[in-house]
Amino acid sequence: MTTTAPSFRNVFGVGEFRALWVAHVLSVAGDQLARVALTVLVFDRTESAGWAAGTYALTYLPDLLGGALGGLADRFPRRAVLVVADVLRALLVAVMAVPGLPWPIAAGLLAVVQLAAGPFQAARQAVLPDLLGEEKLPTGQAILSSTYQVALVVGFGAGAAVVTWLGVAGALWVDAATFAVSAIALRWGLQRYPVTSVTERVPQWASLVAGCRLVVRDGKLRSLLAIACCCGFYVVPEGLAVPVAAQLGGTGALGWLLVANPVGTVLGALLISRLPRTWQLRWLGPLAVASSLVLLPTGWTPALPVIVALWTVSGACSAHDLITQVQYSLAAPAGQRGQVIGVAIAALRAAQGIGIIAAGALTQVFAPTSVVAIAAIAGAGCAAVAGTAWARAAQPRRSPLDGATPPPAQ
Repeated sequence: MTTTAPSFRNVFGVGEFRALWVAHVLSVAGDQLARVALTVLVFDRTESAGWAAGTYALTYLPDLLGGALGGLADRFPRRAVLVVADVLRALLVAVMAVPGLPWPIAAGLLAVVQLAAGPFQAARQAVLPDLLGEEKLPTGQAILSSTYQVALVVGFGAGAAVVTWLGVAGALWVDAATFAVSAIALRWGLQRYPVTSVTERVPQWASLVAGCRLVVRDGKLRSLLAIACCCGFYVVPEGLAVPVAAQLGGTGALGWLLVANPVGTVLGALLISRLPRTWQLRWLGPLAVASSLVLLPTGWTPALPVIVALWTVSGACSAHDLITQVQYSLAAPAGQRGQVIGVAIAALRAAQGIGIIAAGALTQVFAPTSVVAIAAIAGAGCAAVAGTAWARAAQPRRSPLDGATPPPAQ
């Protein structure tokens, strides 16, 4: 029988989830504020837009290695991993605020701050099923995903306002405080959740290899990760927003293009989270295909409102990622959940990076809107294959005795 999904109020009624959500908000705010503050610092010191842009891009690279460190969430109590990551980030950002610190050292410290985000994210995702259970997990994931997307929409403006008001050093001190408050909320708001497997006695490299092998061998995990990595195709509009805006005739279009996907994702997450679980599973594959396919008309270079609408719908369909994350977490063994999630984080960052780099290379041959259309076709095809594999893996296995003729009665 179809049941109604738990409401946001029911999920926020879980005290531990409230603590985790507060920490999530503070963590996202801290990451955005650190990026903006350091970019301003580098530009002020070097007067080079190239160095400033390169410094901002640097903050995303550690996610690849940070995801590989997700196994720490299986080796130590997950609350401890969360708290230590926040304390480390608070201390590093505080050092970055020291007056006169050379900007290359500040950039290196920020890279370490982002590196610590990998184990933090893996531990947060790994502990969610323990907090909410299978019934409330999809709604909780929708809340976290929506919060993240809203933070992306307002983060740059808020970060710039704080830097303008307090200066770079003041903004970094505020940033350090956000991580410190997050650590306090997690320390006193979560249970310890001790490690329940032998993973803690396995070397980190062996844990990473075991996590990769598990994902490759398990049909559900493998197909879900393949669906998630299709984001490398529908992230292309984000990477090409500037040249597409130029192709459309001016920078005035850029703001609309940049907010289209996050706004759509928030709306999609709110809608998908209200669907019964059976419907969510049924629509996972089609939504994955639609996330890319709906971008195809961009290649015909329609008017700006049409492109914004298409990109918003793509963002709404891409909210299927919350279903993917929930099913991925549930399919992972509890004792290896952190490492398996860490593998996914690294794979997603690689897919997004490769997708944007490849799209940039194609713009040397094709118009930016045509490149978006190419990504739409390729992404829809890959998502169809991955979605079919997921549908097969998700089907309950039949026993060899199912349907067999019972023996005659004696």
